[in-house]
Amino acid sequence: MSNSPPLTTLRVGFAPIARTTFDIPLAAEAAHRMRAALEAAGFAVAGSEALITTQDEAQAAISALSGEPLDALLVFHATFVDSTLSAALAEGVDAPLALWAPPEPRTGERLRSNALCGITLSGHALKRAGRVYEAIYAPPDDPAALDRLAALARAGRARRALRGARIGRIGVHPDGFETCIPHAEALRDTFGVRLIQLELDALFEQARAADPAAVTAVGDGLRARLANLDAVDPAATRGTLSAYVALRDLVAREGFAALAVRCWPHFFTELGGAACGALALLADDEIPASCEADVNGTLTQLLLQAISGGPAFDTDLVDFDLDDETVVVWHCGKAPLSMADPAIAPRAAAHPNRVKPLLMEFALKPGRVTLARISEATGAFRLVVGAGEMLAAPMSFTGTSGVLRFDRPARAVLDTLLGEGLEHHMALAYGDHVDALLAFARLVDIPVLRL
Repeated sequence: MSNSPPLTTLRVGFAPIARTTFDIPLAAEAAHRMRAALEAAGFAVAGSEALITTQDEAQAAISALSGEPLDALLVFHATFVDSTLSAALAEGVDAPLALWAPPEPRTGERLRSNALCGITLSGHALKRAGRVYEAIYAPPDDPAALDRLAALARAGRARRALRGARIGRIGVHPDGFETCIPHAEALRDTFGVRLIQLELDALFEQARAADPAAVTAVGDGLRARLANLDAVDPAATRGTLSAYVALRDLVAREGFAALAVRCWPHFFTELGGAACGALALLADDEIPASCEADVNGTLTQLLLQAISGGPAFDTDLVDFDLDDETVVVWHCGKAPLSMADPAIAPRAAAHPNRVKPLLMEFALKPGRVTLARISEATGAFRLVVGAGEMLAAPMSFTGTSGVLRFDRPARAVLDTLLGEGLEHHMALAYGDHVDALLAFARLVDIPVLRL
């Protein structure tokens, strides 16, 4: 699990099932090995390793597990069973489901567990009932199998994070930006998120009334992280920092999980500073915030953050070099400073078109990255997902930029982007999270397009 974040926050329910006519001592040993493997891999495990062999025992396990905030439920088939126990557990525990059966040595003697036949019965019944599950056939300590369970648990954690999450939409998207049109009812029905509409004027009033000491404190903290902060227009910079304080306070007051903010031209013309720096600071606080009031972009950032355990931000794909297989990802200057290349000091900057600060200007650090988008290019939700390597490279353009080599050929990525009519914003997070994103798409029943 080298490309994955730590598992310490992933909580898995454990339910080992068996039939007493098979080798129960062997089944008990297998259940013990499975639970031990989960703990050794870093999962927080809820549930006993005592074998569940009856419906009464299944109901007791459901009662014990249903009060837990589970990211996944593992129904471990320690022997052959019919589908009744797994079906009851799947129905009673609200968590993404994994079925696991261990292989059995070919001894030439009695078939002692016959677990594969049991997991086949369970899978068939669940499929007929329209239930989503992951099926794993592997020894308990198999690293690839544990990775699959981790991906499912991250997807489950993300689904829990989105259910009931409130996204504040401040202002409306610009004309001609159909990529940013939200559909509140569909978002609620598919992902469980609630969209709350707010007005820009109210935000600007709150920014102008922001506690001066709080604004000054933010600026003082930035000086240690951002070169030449005092060299850019101080009034405009203070406007940006005041907006950050107002947005941060709004999130705390209203319980928002994320924001979608209309940035231009209003921040420049009415507040006197750029939104970019404020959104970058929110991203470092792990409060996803998109520009151009891009609600689906915000949702994708929230999804990636929940899966990765770190910040995400929205970026544009602005240049393809088909000869050296690289792509430039760029935005005005709203990436979190935690994503800066440590070899190149971040700088304070002014917006390239509006010529007002505050922007975060730096090259993105090298490393593995995942890009994703909850897309509505077809009129229905799809998950767009791709991955690649951010290269160590100088800034391609002012603002925040990075040079990326996708896992797929650049021509294929470009043809997909344009041929599928995809949105201009993609959410980016560090690490390889493709498997967890694919698992999430299965959980919420939306198709996938590979970038």
